[in-house]
Amino acid sequence: MTTRAPLAPTAGAPPRRAGAGGALVRVARESADFTWRNLIHLRRTPTTLASSLLEPILFAGLIGYVFGGSLGGPAYREYLVAGLLGQAVTFTASFTAIGIARDLQEGTVERFSALPIARVSLLLGRTTADLATCLASTTVTTGCGLVLGWRPHTGPAQVLGGYLVVLLFAFALSWIGAFIGIIAPNVQVAASLGLIWLFPVTFVSSGFIATASLPEPLATIAAWNPITALANALRALFGNAAPPGFPPQHGWATAHPVPYAVGCAVLLVIVFIPLSTWRYRVRTSR
Repeated sequence: MTTRAPLAPTAGAPPRRAGAGGALVRVARESADFTWRNLIHLRRTPTTLASSLLEPILFAGLIGYVFGGSLGGPAYREYLVAGLLGQAVTFTASFTAIGIARDLQEGTVERFSALPIARVSLLLGRTTADLATCLASTTVTTGCGLVLGWRPHTGPAQVLGGYLVVLLFAFALSWIGAFIGIIAPNVQVAASLGLIWLFPVTFVSSGFIATASLPEPLATIAAWNPITALANALRALFGNAAPPGFPPQHGWATAHPVPYAVGCAVLLVIVFIPLSTWRYRVRTSR
């Protein structure tokens, strides 16, 4: 990656102190450089992108047609799409974990550490670039939903709002992936840790079933699960109702799915950006 001249201090010149605004601009420029670097790397490793596009197709066919016939048929398939979008978002976090672990293992981060750049810039560049993977996966999932018979029943503003919530959630969850990639000793461990937590978080939710049908305490856990909030928010914004026979869900989180989903995403960002940056600083200072 080609660094820009302003990032390197002039030989013999005293370090310049930048204000808060200048520091933010610098971080934004550095993060943009890292984002571009990661996108170029993604283009050179098409198998990574292919796997992220294949998973939504497999799960849409498996759950929509293999299990969907016994869970409500066409009505369930329309209900299912919000869960598939939530699943696509969560799986993006595993790509972030693997990408950061690979950079650490191959020594790429050590080379970047010699440059006068903010430590958060590398992490921000990775999480921002992975939004491109999420966007592609979301597009494929939407296409699969249309094939399954899903249709939004609200206006363009609500539909756009739903996809903005998806991208916000993807960005938030990618910071969990960043933290996992930093604490993992190698790529193999990062790949395992990046997937282990995704399956219970995805399936113990309203992504594919009604949380009220679960036994306690799973029903309560699922009702407050952030993926449940995301799935319920998308169904509210897209106008997709639960299939006939699904037990109704109750509680504040269910009654206010959109603000709860946005709040969960913002909270994850607030917690995991400083946590990941701190852990990254500790690991690269050894």
